Amino acid sequence: MSGWWENAVIYEIYPRSFQDSDGDGIGDLAGIEKRLDHLVELGADGLWLAPIYRSPQADFGYDVSDHTSIAPEYGTDAELDSLLEAAHGRGLRVLMDLVASHTSIEHPWFREHPDRYVLADPRADGALPNNWVASFGGPTWSRDENSGRLYLHSFFAEQPDLDWRNPAVRKAMGAVVTHWLERGVDGFRIDAVDRLMKDEQLRDDPASEAPFELPVHPDGQMLELIHSRDDPGIGTALAALREAAGEAPLVGEVYLPGPRLDPYLEQLDLVFCFDLLHAPWEADALAEVLEAAAGREQLAWVISNHDFSRAATRWGEANARAAAMLLLTLPGCAFLYQGEEIGMVDGPGSEPPLDRFGRDAFRHPMQWDGTAGGGFSEAVPWLPLADPGVRNVGEQRDDPGSMLALYRALIAARGGLAGPLTDVRANRGLLSYRRGEHHRVVLNTGEAGQSLGSVIDLGRAEPALATGVEGLRDGTLGAGDGVLLRTNV
Repeated sequence: MSGWWENAVIYEIYPRSFQDSDGDGIGDLAGIEKRLDHLVELGADGLWLAPIYRSPQADFGYDVSDHTSIAPEYGTDAELDSLLEAAHGRGLRVLMDLVASHTSIEHPWFREHPDRYVLADPRADGALPNNWVASFGGPTWSRDENSGRLYLHSFFAEQPDLDWRNPAVRKAMGAVVTHWLERGVDGFRIDAVDRLMKDEQLRDDPASEAPFELPVHPDGQMLELIHSRDDPGIGTALAALREAAGEAPLVGEVYLPGPRLDPYLEQLDLVFCFDLLHAPWEADALAEVLEAAAGREQLAWVISNHDFSRAATRWGEANARAAAMLLLTLPGCAFLYQGEEIGMVDGPGSEPPLDRFGRDAFRHPMQWDGTAGGGFSEAVPWLPLADPGVRNVGEQRDDPGSMLALYRALIAARGGLAGPLTDVRANRGLLSYRRGEHHRVVLNTGEAGQSLGSVIDLGRAEPALATGVEGLRDGTLGAGDGVLLRTNV
């Protein structure tokens, strides 16, 4: 299925940290509407809202207690309607975050429809049903004090897993999808899709001789994660979501390595490529990811989000500009986490921590100006600002050498990058790849300048866009720099 999202830049908004409009220190829907012009100026095609549903906030909104109501701290139905109208009036599409694999333990379903959850009894010897490990560590089973039975939770104990083998679950979640589409939402990012279907027999995950290919909690690192997630019956769940969504795009958070994504692409329009996000900033490693991804048009590129360290921290501030070029010159859809466009880094977090899994550092409020409150709120923010005096939208807006200016230029250049990803090379710290017949991207992941002559004949190419303010010097690309070349071969 083709659509507007195929080559879109979609801006991830973490509502709690984007813009406070009512002075309570928490971002909200009215605040998002206030800042929509920033997305337009950036060149984004749409936005993804992290969860805004009613929730006890045990996992900051990913523990949903009512899938069709808005959390009061974020606003009202009328304010969502206003936001949707304002976004659409600016040509921006809006994706909701669909939390489909689990609910809050305070969701009415947990008491009124226990059959909609994965329940089990202990083994004959009193042991837990299996050795499955929760994403945040520890066993995936807890006892429901009311029924005495064990319930499955792939995340925190406050987030019981839904049983997608039950037709009633598929029908109920389909109704949720229909509800928001009728409200005017344009599509969905689906949370934790690989957890929708588990092994029907609840078999143990077998031991592995090598660590799981993506970072997971140490408790599960040396397990073959083949029964606690990614069941072959996933098509049943995805078909129900597709039927409810119709032609609206579905973007899957499938936390699996690239070779295991194909079954999800049969029903989903896009899936995130976490192999890129977790790759080290080394030409060989990045080239390996890109070579494996070549020709896979349904991958959504992402280099940071609310769950993982920011690119400038993870890959180094010296490489942040080249990382932006990498994200935005690959074919297909790119997701941009709020603050990346000004080079935001991980913050100090909170003491004591607010997020039990240690993700506060990635979720500090957006920095709109250089004041102590960063233009985010006039009140004490729910998390402190990281470094608004160092980087903010206001100071970068009119600076042609700023990170914000680079992001705008890269997004504007995407329209001229036609053709597939081919001819990926890694040579002496230089990563290069071709986009169609007329463009090549070269990124220097090393610590010293390198001559471009090792990857391209400069007599047949000219720079179209460089990450460094000075561009190329005598055919040498500086450390941490990148260049988009227009070729005539």
